[in-house]
Amino acid sequence: MSNNEERVEKVRFWATQARDKARHYQHSELGFNYRMSNIVAGIGRGQLKVLDKRIKKKKYIFEFYKEHLGDLPGVEMMPENEWDDSNYWLSCILLNGKIKPLDIIEALEEENIESRPIWKPMHLQPFYKDYDFITIKDHTSVGEDIFNRGVCLPSDTKMTDEDLERVVGVIKGLWS
Repeated sequence: MSNNEERVEKVRFWATQARDKARHYQHSELGFNYRMSNIVAGIGRGQLKVLDKRIKKKKYIFEFYKEHLGDLPGVEMMPENEWDDSNYWLSCILLNGKIKPLDIIEALEEENIESRPIWKPMHLQPFYKDYDFITIKDHTSVGEDIFNRGVCLPSDTKMTDEDLERVVGVIKGLWS
C-alpha cells in the first residue's frame, strides 16, 4: 500500500468515528461521523412519517423484556422517568448478581443473536484518558458503573414475538 493509500485509509477511519476493533465502542483517536449522504437523509425524512409507529414498537419490545426478564434475580431494567417520554430507542438491562454482561452477550452470540455492552464512557476512552471526570464513591463514575453492569438487548422494530421469546429464552437459560 502506498503512503497516499495509507493516508486515505487513515482519513476514512477518522471520518467514520475512529472506532477501534473492540466488542464495545472504544476510541483511541478523535474521530467524526460525517457520512450522511443525500440518499440517507432522504430515507431519514421518510422514516419520520412512521416515527410514532416505530416508538410504539420500541416500547412494546421494552415492555416485553420488562415483563419476561424483570423478575430475574439481579436484573434491573433501564429506568423510566415520570417527567419525560422515552423513545425506547434501545432496551438495556443492568446486572447485579452472578450473571455478568459478557455471560449474556456470549450466550446470545452462540445462538447468532447480537447484543452489545452499554457504551463505554468517555473518560474510559483512550483518547480522553487524561481529562477530568466526575466520580461517585471509590473513584467510579456513574457511566462506568453502568458500562460494567449493562447489556444492550436486541431492539430492532422488525423483531417478532418469536424473536423476543428466543432472546428471553436464552437469557433465562443462564439462571437455570
